[in-house]
Amino acid sequence: MNPMSTSVPLAELSAMAQDYLKLIWKCQEWSDEPVSTNALAGRLGVSPSTVSGNIKKLASLGLIDHTPYGAIQLSRQGHDAAVQMVRRHRLLETYLVVRLGYGWDEVHDEAENLEHSVSELFIDRIAADLGHPARDPHGDPIPDAAGRLERPAARQLSRVEPGDCGFIARILDDDAELLRYLDEQRLVLDTHVTVDEHRRFAGSLSITRAVGAEQPEQLDLGLAAAESIWLTTSPHRHRRSVALRP
Repeated sequence: MNPMSTSVPLAELSAMAQDYLKLIWKCQEWSDEPVSTNALAGRLGVSPSTVSGNIKKLASLGLIDHTPYGAIQLSRQGHDAAVQMVRRHRLLETYLVVRLGYGWDEVHDEAENLEHSVSELFIDRIAADLGHPARDPHGDPIPDAAGRLERPAARQLSRVEPGDCGFIARILDDDAELLRYLDEQRLVLDTHVTVDEHRRFAGSLSITRAVGAEQPEQLDLGLAAAESIWLTTSPHRHRRSVALRP
């Protein structure tokens, strides 16, 4: 049996419940901001009243703790189910890239569809086939079968001061067009980036990208793109890692 368990098996939860729990967890993964009904509505593209109704359903199942107009918190059961969904999604994305040749801009929606129907056995077999990877194609950490994950100490590129540098550790995966653009600019995982200048009034940054032994190249990057990139002080090195980009 999978060591990561919950008293509410995923198979007994609706796709709506699975999606909401995963999204609430992800909203708190890289931010300390409280999760609100309006925030979820904006991410899901639905009305706040729709979110409120669904939140009440999840609260009645004991999956979340929520008081009217208060922050939304996952219960222990809700947290365990959410982490299982995150594990499914990120392993499926990794499998699609590594084994089936998908681009990193093509896998998000595919994984969203598949994650609701696959079994835990299937997910465990994928993890074993991939060598139990520690991160997905966009740098997000993958929980292991016990629900543990290693999140790197990372900061948004937009918050890095001029003269400072780091390695790309994570890129938001919800904008396929942005991912294609960053791929064209060779701003992918583990690329070394130095911030040269903030042009705050112009909404852009000047950065220098270094790839291997090649000559460093200076690029201008819009603020929206810079807010989607996280840097760490060292490149990814982990025994569970797999090659995610050529």
